[in-house]
Formats: sequence, C-alpha cells, structure tokens
Amino acid sequence: MAEIELIMPKMGESVAEATITNWLKSEGDTIEAEEPVLEIATDKVDSEIPAPESGILKKILFQVDDVVKVGDAIAIIEVEGSGSASAPAVVEEKAPKAVEELQQSSTAVLTEELTKNSPSGKFLSPLVRSIAEKEGISGQELDQISGTGLNNRITKEDLVNYIENRGETKVAPATDTAKSNETAPANAAAPKPQAVVPMGDGDEIIQMDRMRKMISDHMTMSKSTSAHVTSFVEADVTEMVMWRNKIKNSYEKREGEKITFTPIIMEAVAKAIKEMPMINVSVSGDTIIKRKHINLGMATALPSGNLIVPVIKDADQMNLVGLSKKVNDLANRARNNKLSPDEVSGGTFTVTNVGTFGNVMGTPIINQPQVAIMAVGAIRKKPAVIETPFGDTIGVRHMMFLSLSYDHRVVDGSLGGSFVQRVARILEEFDLNREV
Repeated sequence: MAEIELIMPKMGESVAEATITNWLKSEGDTIEAEEPVLEIATDKVDSEIPAPESGILKKILFQVDDVVKVGDAIAIIEVEGSGSASAPAVVEEKAPKAVEELQQSSTAVLTEELTKNSPSGKFLSPLVRSIAEKEGISGQELDQISGTGLNNRITKEDLVNYIENRGETKVAPATDTAKSNETAPANAAAPKPQAVVPMGDGDEIIQMDRMRKMISDHMTMSKSTSAHVTSFVEADVTEMVMWRNKIKNSYEKREGEKITFTPIIMEAVAKAIKEMPMINVSVSGDTIIKRKHINLGMATALPSGNLIVPVIKDADQMNLVGLSKKVNDLANRARNNKLSPDEVSGGTFTVTNVGTFGNVMGTPIINQPQVAIMAVGAIRKKPAVIETPFGDTIGVRHMMFLSLSYDHRVVDGSLGGSFVQRVARILEEFDLNREV
C-alpha cells in the first residue's frame, strides 16, 4: 500500500488559504476517487475537496475551524500500489510585515477571547480572530473594519492593512469602557443589542445557516454605508422579444444550449457603462476608484433559498454568444455549488433579475463595494402608445421595468437616471435582423 497526501488546492489568484468547515469522512473510512472528503470556506465561496484517488482515509491533519494554506497537506490517504508519493511542492508566500511582527512579538496585548461572530454578527475566521487577539483588537473594533471578502467578511489582508494604519484611531479593548469611549471615533456607533422577540404558541425556531448570516450582515452593512436612491424606467422590449423568439430554436440547435434574455440585458448594461464609466466606480474614504474593467455580477438564487453573485469578468469584451454561454455556465455551477472563489469576486456592477419570480420591479440593495445595482422586472404584454409618422396608435407591446439603485454619495440623479434610461434605449432599439 502507498500513501498520498490530500493537498489544499489552489482556488484562485487571490486565495492563499481556506478554513475547514466540515469533514465528510472520518479516519478509517473508504473513499472513492472524486468523492468529496471535506468542506472548506474561503473569503469568497464555500466548496468541497474531492479525493484524488480511491483508498482509505488514514490520517486527518487538520480539524474543523483550522486555517490551511494552499499547497499544504490536509490528510493522508492510503491507496493501492507500492512506494510513496513524491513530496508536494512547497508553496511559499512572503508574510505581510504586520503579520511577521505579530508572530515575532512576545509582548502583544491580549484582549478578550473572540467568538466566530463579532458583536454585530460578522463572521470572523479563526486566523482573523487569532491576529486580532494578539493585537488587542476587540470585537467592537473589528466591527468598524470594512471587509473586502464575500459579504463584507474581514480577510487577513483587511486586518493587516488596518493594523498598519491603525495609528491614532485605535480603539481600546472593551474591558476598559471609559478609555474606549475616549479613543473611539466620534462617528462610530456602538452595535445595538438585538431585541428578544417573543415566541407565540406553535412558533418554530429556524437557525440561520452560515450563508444566510453573511447575506444578512452584508445587506445591513450596505444600507448603513451607502445613501440608497432608486430610479425607474419602463422599456418597450418588443423587438428584443421578437428577435429571441425568431432565433432561439436555431441557436439551441447550433450551440447546444438555450439563449435567455439575461445575456442580452448584460450586453446592454456593458455598453451603457462604457458610455457612462462613472457608474462603474467604488468609494474609498473620500476618494473615488474608477474601475478599468467592466465585471458584471449576476445575482443567482440557489436551491437553498440563499443568494450568490457570480461575476462575468470583462463582459464588454464578449460577444452575445460568449455572454450567453458564460451566463448559463455560471448559473448552472452556482446552483450546484461548483463556483471557484475568483468567480464570485471582483464585480464592479450587479444585475438582478427579479422578473424570474414574476415581480415587475424591485429596489435592490447595492452590492458593496459597488455603487449601483440594476433590477430587471418581468416582461409583460401591455397596451401602449406607438408613435408613427402617420400619428399615434395603440398596440400590444412587451414592456419591462428597469430599476437602478445607486449610491447617492457619488452618483447623482442625473447620472443614475440617465444610465438606466440609456440601458432601456439600447434594449428598445434592438435590431430585429441581427445575426448571432
């Protein structure tokens, strides 16, 4: 019998480590090749790690909540054959200066032991908690850090950057209330305790799963961060609907998959962003970051009822066929929990299709750190006024509401209203004779 190492795989350019959330197998269990062995979580997405070969799980090297670096061995698997597997390549990463100092310091100030969630409910990974405890950073202070991970989760890099720029804004540990009040920023409000909701006869308590907690935290944070404004427009998309009806059968026969309205709308959004790039920005303090790439997030409902936002990178560089295939691929893999961390990060603008559920319009919450999100309503047949060279007539048209929620700190009504109107005009002017 030979032994091989189960390695923490590379999960994306921006991911260097992952937290083990659940072992699906125990030591001594028989494992089939490609069978999931454990579940992991990164700052971007949850996923499973399969066995590279069939065998027996001989030894588990890390436990639940342990943080494992990419390239490290997670477990030992005994497989058929002779000899031993070659040692895996060593993945070396230069630790940020702040982390090196933390590791070398023997005089670090310890604060209270942190739990998995901060006082406001933010999920804190074991590595973040460990660094925070060594630096004397309380749960309240962690709540003041704007995380760049999925659903605003604080990553190691966020905490390191915060520590390096902490300076005079450092908040004392919660154990010294008076001192904390003196040093806390004036605009930093203490987290409000959650009210105890009375139970009625026959009521059922359902514990939020991990993803639902993160969504809750991210949505609440976004509303408190951005000054939300929503503009609405109704678009006549009759030509777009007629064109899709005309080509959908031949397209499916040729490409082997369906073409939906989503890639057509994504194409229109990308065109409008190129014309109005200041909608494709983020806010950092009192500066505006103008994004070079147009990376469109597409909000996708999961079978669990939760929500995930896979991202189409450089959507403006794709033709309609490429967009259609990317939309279908990301949507299918999202529903089967097969997305990589890189595929749910880096978005600069988000589109959510509320029409999927029969809704005609919505007021979506901005996906931080973006400054705008567009909701697409259901397409419905309605009587409408049609302008012709011979006068106005009334006809049955396919109509759809578009709504844009935007951050009024940096996007005024002129830009927000003009942008959603421009997307509507692009869709209304769709070419019925277009080739695909």
